[in-house]
Order: sequence, then structure tokens, then C-alpha cells
Amino acid sequence: MRIETVTSAQNPKFKDLLALQEKSRLRREKGLFVVEGRRELMHCLEAGYRLRTVFWCPDILPAPELASLLQGQDVLRVELTRPLYEKAAFRGGTEGVLAEVEWKTRTLADLQLPENPLLLVLESVEKPGNLGAVLRSADAARADAVILCDPLTDLYNPNLIRASIGAVFTVPTVAVSSQEAIKWLKANGINIYTAQLQDSALYYETDLRGPSALVMGTESTGLTDLWRKAADRHIRIPMLGRLDSLNVSVSASILLFEAVRQRQK
Repeated sequence: MRIETVTSAQNPKFKDLLALQEKSRLRREKGLFVVEGRRELMHCLEAGYRLRTVFWCPDILPAPELASLLQGQDVLRVELTRPLYEKAAFRGGTEGVLAEVEWKTRTLADLQLPENPLLLVLESVEKPGNLGAVLRSADAARADAVILCDPLTDLYNPNLIRASIGAVFTVPTVAVSSQEAIKWLKANGINIYTAQLQDSALYYETDLRGPSALVMGTESTGLTDLWRKAADRHIRIPMLGRLDSLNVSVSASILLFEAVRQRQK
């Protein structure tokens, strides 16, 4: 086991850690991303990701607890002073550990689906917080996969990982183009249900018991015509107030759990 101690913000390892948190381009170039928190790191390890470096503050997380969390992995452990850890950590209720993790790219071909899959598809959703919340809903509903089409943020954005509370590791998630996703869904006999207000049926009057992909777009512009034309059915959530849209994570939860409800009958 290798242990180093860092006491200066000018230390190259510490500066690299901060840069990975802030720069998507650097994450892609290095094939690394940052995970913060015990629960998130546990889910990350359970999903088979490889750690590169672990940064921890012994004032917050005692060494025996860190060793238990790391499950015997032989990884460089960098001890940080409390001021340095608090500079690097985003969360107020800090837990004493951050890790640099090796990027893992999953493709559509990697997805192992059951006979009657339930998928969630998001087109061009850009806010990491929204994506993280959607992944939490997908985990809660035990969706078989989430497909991010033409994403405007990378899957390993620290805000996304934090907002998902580690669900980015518990739900198989793939980033592809809309064209690739449509071709794959149709080739695998998965029904495409697009959430849209125009020319649509109420979601609870739509049969979601078969192989299903629930497709949603951004709150501001909705889905592109590519998805509308590819859909097997258009569905909508009734809007009874003066506004005409819901947060995408709320919409995802409603549709996912309606599919769960129907499948439990």
C-alpha cells in the first residue's frame, strides 16, 4: 500500500485533482474522472471501475474505515490536510474521501437486456443536476438502461455524479447519437414512446407492458422531429395548470413508475 501526504495546494497531484473536477476536456483526454463521497465510491467499485488515486482526510475518515471502503485495493492513497480536503470537496456534508477513477466507455452492444426491457432515453439534456436526478429515478424504478442521445454534458461530470448519488454506476448508461439509438431500438424490437404534448395520448392510457423506451427531450425545446417520426406512440402527461412543461426528472419519474405499475398487474 502506497501512502503520500499533501500539505500544499501547489502540489501537482492536488492541482490535477481540481482540474479534473472542473474541465470536461481534461477528463476525456486523461480518461479519468473524480468521485466524491463514501456511498458514491462504494457503488463505483461495485460496478467494476478501477481507481487511480484516492485522496482522503484522516480527520474526517479514519484510516481503518477507508481501508474497509477500498475493499483491499492496492491504490495510491494521498492524505490531505483538512483545509486542502475542504478546498477540493464540493459537498457541505463532506465524507472525507475523493478518488480519481479510470473512465469506462459502454456501448449499446454492451447492454445486457432482459426479455421485456424498460429503458429511458434522453435527448440533448444538458444540466448535470437534471441528469443525475433522472438516473436516481431510473435506479428506483429498476430501469434496465438509460441512453443519453447527443448529450451536452459528459457522463462523468462531478455535478452529475453527486446529483445521482452514485446511480450513474448502478444503472447501465450509454451515450450515443439519436440516429444510433433509434436504429438499435428498432433492431431489438423495443417500442419507442416519445413524451410530447402534440398529437399524443395520455400516458396512463398507453400500454407500457411490452419492451419500452420512454423518450424525453429538453424542457425548453422538447424532442426533435427525428424522434417524433421514429416513435411508435406519442404520450403526454396532462398539464392542468398554466405552465406547459415539467422538469425532465419529474417527467421521467412519472412515466417510469407508470410502466412499473402496469407491469406489476
